[in-house]
Amino acid sequence: MSTLPDLLGPGLRLISVGLNPSPASVASQVYFAHPRNRFWPMLNASGLTNEALAPSVESMRRLFEVHRIGFTDLVKRPTPGVAQLRAADYREGAAALRMRLQGLAPRAIWFQGRTPWTQYLRHAEGAAPAAGWGLQPQTLDGVPVWVTPNPSPANAAFSLDDLIARLRMLAGWLERIA
Repeated sequence: MSTLPDLLGPGLRLISVGLNPSPASVASQVYFAHPRNRFWPMLNASGLTNEALAPSVESMRRLFEVHRIGFTDLVKRPTPGVAQLRAADYREGAAALRMRLQGLAPRAIWFQGRTPWTQYLRHAEGAAPAAGWGLQPQTLDGVPVWVTPNPSPANAAFSLDDLIARLRMLAGWLERIA
């Protein structure tokens, strides 16, 4: 199966965990590559980096090497939308994600959407998550967890301004704990 490679390693400032890759992302080998995905405009306006980036392999490299932001997904199987994911995908994905994150000890883990966070907790930890956004009461092996709305265009309940505001809160928190 073709999918996106994980961009993970020790000493990262932040690890982004998406739900699963889109076919557009897999084809370009760039996270959040769908042209209507709001990830890149949200990132550029958030203060999480000090430069404007566009969806490209070079930008992914800069995020990883310069800004120390890693990327992975709960489910590695690409689909055009969440409706194509099955309970087995979440069960397998949660266990695999737990293994991928072990020992990396980033400053924080950022779940992009409630679905990947709740499915991870349900299947990897046997726990029910708190319903709120932002910093979570649960950690992953002692690492703080943040949850922001998914930037997918399918998530129309949140405007780009809402997404930017929530990511700015994460960026500010990261600066304070640096």
